[in-house]
Amino acid sequence: MSPDELVYLGVLAASIPLGFLFRYLSPPVKQGAAMLLGLSITIATCQVHTLHSLVTVIGTWIIIKSSWRLAPALSLAWTFLYLLFFRLVTWFSLSAPTPFANAVQLLLTLKMVSLANEVHGFHVEKKKEVSSFGRSSVVAHLSREPSLYDIMSYSYCYVGVMTGPFFRFQTYTDWLEQPKPLALPGWVPCLQRLKLVPVYGALFLAVNSAFPLAYVRTHQFLDHNFFFRFFYMVAVFFAFRMRFYAAWCGAEAGCISAGLGCYPERAQCKPGGGPTVRYSVDSLAEETYDFKTIQNIDCYNTDFCVKVRHGMRYWNMTVQWWLHHYIYPNAPFKSYALRAGWTMFISAYWHGLHAGYYLSFLTIPLCIAAESAMEASVRARLGPRGQKIFDGIHWFLKMRAYDYMCMGFVLLKASDTISYWSSIYFAVHVLAVGCMIVCGVLEGARRGDKGKTDKSKITRDDKTEKHH
Repeated sequence: MSPDELVYLGVLAASIPLGFLFRYLSPPVKQGAAMLLGLSITIATCQVHTLHSLVTVIGTWIIIKSSWRLAPALSLAWTFLYLLFFRLVTWFSLSAPTPFANAVQLLLTLKMVSLANEVHGFHVEKKKEVSSFGRSSVVAHLSREPSLYDIMSYSYCYVGVMTGPFFRFQTYTDWLEQPKPLALPGWVPCLQRLKLVPVYGALFLAVNSAFPLAYVRTHQFLDHNFFFRFFYMVAVFFAFRMRFYAAWCGAEAGCISAGLGCYPERAQCKPGGGPTVRYSVDSLAEETYDFKTIQNIDCYNTDFCVKVRHGMRYWNMTVQWWLHHYIYPNAPFKSYALRAGWTMFISAYWHGLHAGYYLSFLTIPLCIAAESAMEASVRARLGPRGQKIFDGIHWFLKMRAYDYMCMGFVLLKASDTISYWSSIYFAVHVLAVGCMIVCGVLEGARRGDKGKTDKSKITRDDKTEKHH
């Protein structure tokens, strides 16, 4: 493991026992202590580059105070343009940010855009309540506009400050105002989330050492046969998954120990978004709680779901919620494939400026279009047994598609990504395009057969009428 990864591991490991201590604090003390701890971690790891996050927070606060109506659009423009400056600071003779500063900035971008949308929603619902003299129907909306101190404490809350998961400002305030945090579940769900982390970590270390990524960039790699080169991406993506499974499960455990994102099951929470159904805390009732609000990874379904589009739902789930609510609905296109492509482009930009991100993310809409075409042209016309076989093949191809796209994500450079993809003859791109062509031919043939059948029927009908 690299020194940076060891620091991440240390922050994650320390946040879990600290979380249980925070349950003993009153709301004001909890808010101040969480901010000071998070700010200390940020300064210690980011040093002078902490200023980037500070400028982003203050800029968002100014936008919200200046015009809450335009805050969602302006905050998105502000944070994403600042991300561009942040990644190009060396062009202005400034020192390059540390990886920790990059992690903080990424999560802060999500938080500030979400916050601006929440404040906008608060004012809209307040106007509705005044005009209708009724209670707002929106679930989990803000009760007041946050102050600069509130925004700072939310931005630098130690929980997930570098590691995630993303959570809304409302989730944060609900955490501060929990009436009986010590009565909420803690140890059992925390240990449940951590039980496989050592396994994921060991598998990552073993596979990563046996199949180092750097070997792909060597001339010796190309001397191997096609099957070795093809299998290499399977091993690389496996190690990649194990690394993030361990990190995200650990990050979720840090939230669980603090009680962040703990809601009654009847609130029907969504990862990232929180409650979707109104609920009231009844001290006399025995509640069953969950931590779905801060769930960032579903390891089983990531590996074993059938479709490419479903695989995205179970990976980095809180960020997927953010993209689905703030980017996808505002895409400048109407078709699903183009809106998905736009969302993937924004996701790639959020991750960074490396060409590998864009090559990988923009391959996803192609794969989705191919699997949709195959489902409509082939699967829909099969019997139950045939559909099971189809789904098995579909799952295998889905995993290979993600293996393939992962290489762009980890190799980063366009030259390295294209060099690897060309070494396996752009297999996934060729297969996806081939499936779409075959489906187009099948649909054309079916329409032709239907047209002939309809024409034959009309001719028979005409002959029958003449006979009569």
